[in-house]
Amino acid sequence: MTTGFATNTIQVTKKGRVATVKLNRPQSLNALNLEMIQELSASLKEISLSDDIDILVLTGNERAFSAGGDIKDMLAVESDENDFESIMDHISDVAVTLYSIPVLTISAVSGAAAGLGFSLALATDYVIADRNSKFAMNFIGIGLIPDGGGHFFLEKRVGEDKAKQLIWEGSLLSADEAVEQHLIHEVTDNLDKAVEEKIREWSQKPVKAMIKTKKILAEKNRPQLLKTLELEKFGQLAMRQTKDHAEGIQAFLEKRPPVFKGE
Repeated sequence: MTTGFATNTIQVTKKGRVATVKLNRPQSLNALNLEMIQELSASLKEISLSDDIDILVLTGNERAFSAGGDIKDMLAVESDENDFESIMDHISDVAVTLYSIPVLTISAVSGAAAGLGFSLALATDYVIADRNSKFAMNFIGIGLIPDGGGHFFLEKRVGEDKAKQLIWEGSLLSADEAVEQHLIHEVTDNLDKAVEEKIREWSQKPVKAMIKTKKILAEKNRPQLLKTLELEKFGQLAMRQTKDHAEGIQAFLEKRPPVFKGE
């Protein structure tokens, strides 16, 4: 039997011991605004307290996984430091909850997984991507740094040197390129089928033992993740005051390449 619930921006369905959490702002390619971040956090915490869920699938509705943070929301709090810090705290809460949630997690990616959306995908245990999907840690394009634990998750996947290059370049990667660089685990021409096969594979294993290993590693790494999120919060606040960030936003709104001056 399938059950579930929905908020304004999140859809949750439960079938057997599997929960699917769907980001649901398709009109904005599931860009994460404050409401979605808060509702995602609440949904993940509810699942984490459940005794009848072993596997969680995080995905996006319609054409994208998530295009990242909502630029319009960012502009709305551009001059309010307190509002911005609150948003960053909620982002950190989602990152920690998703990384340490005591269930096995899969990101099922189609379309774009960019910026904060990419950070969230990397926070899960296993990433499966449609062959036509795209990935980008593209904060650099608007003069910002990764958040949502992006520095932590990239370093864990590919090491410090490669993480820096990916962040500084902000390049758009195909799904095949992402798997070749060990950023994601699997590329498929049939996303639904691939997710079902991974769920079936995991369900035939001693899931409780798998979750215990995840909990041990998450607890060991938790101080580093929390420190990274704190540094990202204050680093992002500093970057928002730069002329390069103002230029990046203006260029985005005008749909032109930015002209950065290192200011």
